[in-house]
Amino acid sequence: MAKDKIAYVCSNCGQESSKWIGKCPACGQWNTFKEIKVASSSSPKLGEVRRGLNSGTTAQSSAASAGKVLRLRDISSKDEPRIDMHDAELNRVLGGGLVPGSIVLLGGEPGIGKSTLSLQTMLRLPEKKILYVSGEESAHQLKMRASRIPHEENENFMILCENSLEAIFDHIKEEQPELVIIDSIQTIMTEDVESSAGSIAQVRECASALLRFAKSSGVPVILIGHITKEGTLAGPKILEHIVDTVIQFEGDQHYMYRILRSMKNRFGSTSELGIYEMQQNGLRQVSNPSELLLTEDRDGLSGVAISSAIEGVRPFLVETQALVSTAAYGTPQRSATGFDQRRLNMLLAVLEKRVGFKLMQKDVFINIAGGLRVTDLAMDLSIIAAVLSSNVDTPIESGWCMAGEVGLSGEVRPVNRIEQRIAEAEKLGFMDMIIPKYNLQGFDAKKYHIALHPVRKVEEALRELFG
Repeated sequence: MAKDKIAYVCSNCGQESSKWIGKCPACGQWNTFKEIKVASSSSPKLGEVRRGLNSGTTAQSSAASAGKVLRLRDISSKDEPRIDMHDAELNRVLGGGLVPGSIVLLGGEPGIGKSTLSLQTMLRLPEKKILYVSGEESAHQLKMRASRIPHEENENFMILCENSLEAIFDHIKEEQPELVIIDSIQTIMTEDVESSAGSIAQVRECASALLRFAKSSGVPVILIGHITKEGTLAGPKILEHIVDTVIQFEGDQHYMYRILRSMKNRFGSTSELGIYEMQQNGLRQVSNPSELLLTEDRDGLSGVAISSAIEGVRPFLVETQALVSTAAYGTPQRSATGFDQRRLNMLLAVLEKRVGFKLMQKDVFINIAGGLRVTDLAMDLSIIAAVLSSNVDTPIESGWCMAGEVGLSGEVRPVNRIEQRIAEAEKLGFMDMIIPKYNLQGFDAKKYHIALHPVRKVEEALRELFG
């Protein structure tokens, strides 16, 4: 057997080096290079399994034949038929369904519902032969979890509790599944690398082997991954580079809502998101989040404003809550839950400079109801309205909503897809809506039964709300 060689890999970005380096030349981080042992060649068993898998592949393997030079004009541009996951939210995030031969990485905090989402989705695909590989739970635990999820009897759903990559490939060759789920990639290890499961070398080598299998066989693979305490995906950064799609499952465990957000997608948009509600019998799809994210009774409550936001192609109304109080200590606090902290500081500075409200000696707390995290810039106007409503302790009249980006000079800038925002507000019974003045150009406002109030500056919007 050839002697193993020593290599050094950056734990942050996956950069390789033949010797130890203090500072990574790729990402600039210090003391991130770790020593690993790399086998000179793949083990005979793993190589044999891969050859066996490749020999029995579908016609897709010929299209992706390695080492063959193809002209661009000779390559077929026909889209592959996507696999319907029988989950509208998941299909939306994936870009219309799961692409055959793709590899998807699903990450999230512990206990957020990654395994539950994967298990309930696979149980609802009786037409596909599925192999669910679990390196964390026993077969009995998975059976108990599946018994809580309502589903029809699925004869094609197979479970394998295994941590060895070589053994997993043996079972794949024997069973010939049409879809493979690995839960989780940090628990899988290969004999090629002499380190413990979850290490940088193990995660990289196992993910690369599964990638080669997916591309050569046309069988899609879903990897479930852990995240670090900083909120990033555990393992080398190269793990996110080699996969086709990276999906983040977000949410607060104290709230019932979960958000499925696409961070990278080679086959669709990265701005899509899906919303679920955690229940005792699994995750329920939220097809109309606007009705669930709005408090039913807001009359007489100050510091509450409704914004028409868009994430991906989906419009929904979000309740913005603000609390302004006198600072108990010398330094006032600025806290935002579900909203960008730095953008909150900018909006407060605009209120100070352009509108003339003094908030230097007051604590300001912002919360997006429902535990959501919204990045739409059209939320700016509702943030300012909620802060001012709480500051003067005057509630905003019911039936009002708004959408608009606020600039540093106090102007209300136009936002995209204004017609979808207006239609969503009208559908939920709102009577008045504040929009940027420049958004009136290009569409007929008479077809809506909601009163539109175009504004050009923040002062005009506040005058419409508070008189």
